[in-house]
Amino acid sequence: MSADLSAVRGHINQRLDWASNDRLGLLPTVHADDHRLGLRQLAAGVSIITTRAGEAPVGLTATAVCSVTVDPPRLVVLVNKKVAAADAILASGALCINVLSADQAHLAKVFAGMVEGVYGPARFDHGRWRSRVTGAPVLEGALATFDCRVVKVFDESTHHALLCDVLHASEPLGGEPLIYVNGTFCRVSPLESCE
Repeated sequence: MSADLSAVRGHINQRLDWASNDRLGLLPTVHADDHRLGLRQLAAGVSIITTRAGEAPVGLTATAVCSVTVDPPRLVVLVNKKVAAADAILASGALCINVLSADQAHLAKVFAGMVEGVYGPARFDHGRWRSRVTGAPVLEGALATFDCRVVKVFDESTHHALLCDVLHASEPLGGEPLIYVNGTFCRVSPLESCE
């Protein structure tokens, strides 16, 4: 093993003393179509992930965003390797997670490529944008924004799992979140009481 590769592996944080269950490792995984059907029932919040490719703004709609830790403030974002934003994020080392409100479904569709004739930087003609710490576009009026530096990239089949440190978080505006479930963007009001 080269010295460079050895140094990189020393910073992965993977539990090398843990091993998967050998018996379970022999079992086949579920068929991708069955997995996809099940995932359609997994409701998720909707965000627009943004960055810059040089001076040009780049963005995509995402539902695979998750909190990792509060201290240090970290999130993980999964981005399909085939989208243009994936290479731009890797090159810049920065991204902003813009959490959408229920009233921002149109923006979700724009950045998901669901609005005919709107591509690339023209997506940013929709909504009001500025920048904070990293230079990644920040959506004014989002429920919350997290301006981040990427600290680790994990290669996970079709996606990059991007571990991010939060450098700036907006004060939450309040409101209903935009949710994606069963192939549809929808509004979900918070429960009035929980048992």
